[in-house]
Amino acid sequence: MDVLWKGIVGGLVTMAIVLASRRGNVLPGILPLAPTFAIIALLAVGSKGEAGAFRETCLAGARTIPAYLVFLGAAWWLAGPLDYRLAILGALAAWLVVALVIFLGPRWL
Repeated sequence: MDVLWKGIVGGLVTMAIVLASRRGNVLPGILPLAPTFAIIALLAVGSKGEAGAFRETCLAGARTIPAYLVFLGAAWWLAGPLDYRLAILGALAAWLVVALVIFLGPRWL
């Protein structure tokens, strides 16, 4: 039941973004900043009852902010020369590279 609740929350936010996109372009860009998926992750980890694990999840989420900014920047930059679907794929690839560097980079040093 716990997984079902998290799926419903994610689905509702997705629905809100799609509905907002029918009324304009700014609100769909702002809604992903709502910490919906962070809340789901924190609920999953917090349910274990370990404060240290909860804090570690918070820090891991904060460390992904640069990757998210790279994703948005790459999507914006690629939107001119490419179809929006390819721009999203390219931005996702850029996000993955940055996320890997953020999380695996310290192991390589």
